[in-house]
Amino acid sequence: MLNFLAKRVGAAVLIVIILVAVMFGLEKMSNIDPAHAYLGAGASAPAVATERKALGLDEPVAVQFWHYLTGVARGNFGVSYRTRDPVRQDLGQYLPATIELATYALGFAVVMGLVLGVASAASWRGYRILKVVMVSGASAPIFLLALLGILLFYAHLGWLPATGRTSYANPPTGPTGLLTVDALVHGDLGVLVDAWRHLVLPAFCLSVVPAVSIGRVLRGSLVAVLREDYVRTARAKGLREKTVLLRHALRNSLGPALAMTGLQAGLLLAGDVVVEEIFAWPGVGNYIAQGLPVGDFPAISGVTIVFGVGYVIVNAIVDVAQRLADPRVRI
Repeated sequence: MLNFLAKRVGAAVLIVIILVAVMFGLEKMSNIDPAHAYLGAGASAPAVATERKALGLDEPVAVQFWHYLTGVARGNFGVSYRTRDPVRQDLGQYLPATIELATYALGFAVVMGLVLGVASAASWRGYRILKVVMVSGASAPIFLLALLGILLFYAHLGWLPATGRTSYANPPTGPTGLLTVDALVHGDLGVLVDAWRHLVLPAFCLSVVPAVSIGRVLRGSLVAVLREDYVRTARAKGLREKTVLLRHALRNSLGPALAMTGLQAGLLLAGDVVVEEIFAWPGVGNYIAQGLPVGDFPAISGVTIVFGVGYVIVNAIVDVAQRLADPRVRI
């Protein structure tokens, strides 16, 4: 296991370096002059030249890349052209909201995928209705699903709020930045319930497509495992079908579903930008959506690298979880 972890960390570092190189190359190929963009459209030529020298843009490309790479390693993504603040500072403000939303969405996806996969493989009563509802939801574009959710649960039923992260003017702000966790730490149940109500709809919209993918893979794996000899032996011993399914078959079927969960994490992060824009969620997706029209490349590259690192970490955790779920797996 230690050998695997060392190789996995090495591969993760290599992937991140390649991602940083790609973002550096895209910045160089773009028509945006960082010095001119930072100083503004009315900056004089001498001022732009001075700023280019201060930013090191007059140095060889290899030297510029080394400075860029070492800066990213220290968490320095440059200064946002739009907010005029360091991107690291902006990410510190917006990232906790995105982490909270993505965590709940991934949790919803895992739970719904588990229920869908087990119910379908075991042919539980009502599983066809569940399957039709979830597949129909996954077939709809994420923005359409979000708008329908707002119309139904906010405009028509009035059960859930439509936008924002909380209704409170001064919610707890520390120590984690995750509103639900901070509310628990401060013992404020009102803020906790309100944060949950704001989380449910955007997190559900993000989770539907990954849930269906996870459920389908889990169902296929379960159906194959349920034909194995040891499952027949367990049934012959008189064990109940529910016990055979949950205690013997499920654990040995989790490998492919865990792998799919890691892959779906990337899709979830991609959909996060759309969902945050629709629900006015104050996260990184909203931040980058505001930076795209003005060509805020430091913000775009910073968010892309952070999302890439998050995706690599999630898949590394999934690899380890596969080994723990099934000791037969040799990673």
